[in-house]
Amino acid sequence: MSVILSAFGSLVERLAALLEPLFATTATAAAIVLFTMLVRLAVHPLSRASARGQKARTRIAPELAALRKKHAKNPERLRKAVTELHAREKVSPFAGILPSLLQAPAFLLMYHLFAGDRMAGHTLLAAPLGDHWADALSHGGPFGPAGRVYLVLFALVAAVATYTYRRTKAQLAAQPLDLGRPTPGAGAIAQVMPLLSFATLITVAVVPLAAALYVVTSTTWTAVERTLLFREHPDQGDREGEVKGVKEGETKGVKESEAKGGTKGRKKAEKKVRAPLATRA
Repeated sequence: MSVILSAFGSLVERLAALLEPLFATTATAAAIVLFTMLVRLAVHPLSRASARGQKARTRIAPELAALRKKHAKNPERLRKAVTELHAREKVSPFAGILPSLLQAPAFLLMYHLFAGDRMAGHTLLAAPLGDHWADALSHGGPFGPAGRVYLVLFALVAAVATYTYRRTKAQLAAQPLDLGRPTPGAGAIAQVMPLLSFATLITVAVVPLAAALYVVTSTTWTAVERTLLFREHPDQGDREGEVKGVKEGETKGVKESEAKGGTKGRKKAEKKVRAPLATRA
């Protein structure tokens, strides 16, 4: 572990040396941000795969609900059918967690590196990178030199968390967790899941400032990345609009045909009733 920490510390120091002409005393903090972005860039292909998987799960949700309704009394047949559906659509239930799992070692390295004494003396403005929010509060309070650095971080995290909260609620509304069958606790999970984005505030408050920078940068990257990956392509929107227009046109045509057919039928019936009366007259 010490060898890994030493190598990681050397990498951060070299990045800081490269950035020092631009960022001066905050070069180490800038190196942490750059390192975090490099890590996220490295796992971006997995994030893209995760986004494709989530889109696929949304697309097959109606079919999955139909399967669960069809095989409600046969769990084994349902499991086999769901597995076949996932295989056919190339959907992996574990794709969404891989990017987070691969980032965990980098975060732990950052935490242990700055929790020790090797990187002592490096700061972000007036806040030492190895200190915690509690240290900032004890040296000047929440509005002291170090406290103001944390206030900026908290404001940034709160803004990103609010955006993520709204986006998650919208996604859960579009794709409910029960997927067509009653799931114990699904309602509670749907209520709590969007609030998890605000847990980053707690993380920033309790970890060393260097690790907090990693978390803030990674969280912001995630919000931007997911916005870009899940944006609606103009062509896709046009195709959906065309399909919707065709369906609405077909429905309208059927209704008009039925209405015309009904009117025509009524006229024929009236003629049949009137014909005998005319004959008798």
